[in-house]
Amino acid sequence: MAQVTDAAYEATLKRLLSDRVPTIGVSEAVKQDNTIFLDARKKEEYEVSHIPGAIWVGFSKFDFENIPEGLKGKDLVVYCSVGYRSQKITQKLRRAGYTGARNLYGGIFEWINQGHPVVDQQGATQNIHGYSKKWAIWLRNGNIVY
Repeated sequence: MAQVTDAAYEATLKRLLSDRVPTIGVSEAVKQDNTIFLDARKKEEYEVSHIPGAIWVGFSKFDFENIPEGLKGKDLVVYCSVGYRSQKITQKLRRAGYTGARNLYGGIFEWINQGHPVVDQQGATQNIHGYSKKWAIWLRNGNIVY
């Protein structure tokens, strides 16, 4: 079962997320080869930083045209800040036949909290978009920007 490193964050996620889609924890996701990460945040959030190699697919402007061809049947890990928006996109993907799609439990916040790298257009960065002051409390590492 996927978990995060902070008990209070874990309690929040249990209230926020459903079990409608499969999840994957950060510690498991980093161990898998050939995983393709899909970023379900706003473009502005993605531009501040994202998981290396991640493909931006968006949330409010999500369109299957943003998904490269040939990804059905591949291991896809969808993420956002904490996992709520990515849960919704994972549901859409799975309904459309992307059976390998899973939601990153704890999102990019937990990715950062566990010390994994993020990048922007120039390369490695410590910046992470906090989404909002309410949700940024779950970020323990990185430089929070809005």
